[in-house]
Amino acid sequence: MKIAISIIFVTLCTTAIAASMNVGYPVNYRSWQHLKSMAIQPGHPLESPFGGIHHIYANPLAMRGLNTDDFADGAVFVFDLLDYIESENLIVEGERKRIDVMQFDRESFADTGGWGFETFVGNSKTERLEQDVATTCFSCHESVASSSYVFSQFRP
Repeated sequence: MKIAISIIFVTLCTTAIAASMNVGYPVNYRSWQHLKSMAIQPGHPLESPFGGIHHIYANPLAMRGLNTDDFADGAVFVFDLLDYIESENLIVEGERKRIDVMQFDRESFADTGGWGFETFVGNSKTERLEQDVATTCFSCHESVASSSYVFSQFRP
C-alpha cells in the first residue's frame, strides 16, 4: 500500500512539474515581428509587476493568428520587460527584469484557452518565476477572450 501511494505521489509530482515546463525559452525572439513597446511608470495600476519598458514580439505563427484570428499550435508571443533609467529628459532601457512567454497549444493548455504561460527571470533562459504563472496570467487574459486571449494587435 505504501509503495502504491508513493508511486501515485511521484507520478502526480512529475506530471505537475512537466506541465509547468511545457513553455520553453523563446530562442531568437528578438528577430521576430516587433508588435509594440510601452513604458509603465510609477503610479500606473500595472506598475507592479510590469513597471518598466516592455516590447512585445510575435513569431510567424502568432502573426498569422493575429491576421486570421485563428492561432495554430506553436504560436508564441514574448513580453520582454526591462527596467528603465531616466536621465536628462531621456528614458532609456535598463537591465532586463523578466521575459513572459505565451505559447499556443490546444491540447497541452486546454484549461487556459489553448495558451501556456511562463516567466523567465532577468536574463536567465532557465530560471522561472516561482509562482503559478499560468493561473495569474490567464486570469488577466480572460478579459480579452473575444480576441483569442491576446492583448496585442498588429499595427501595420
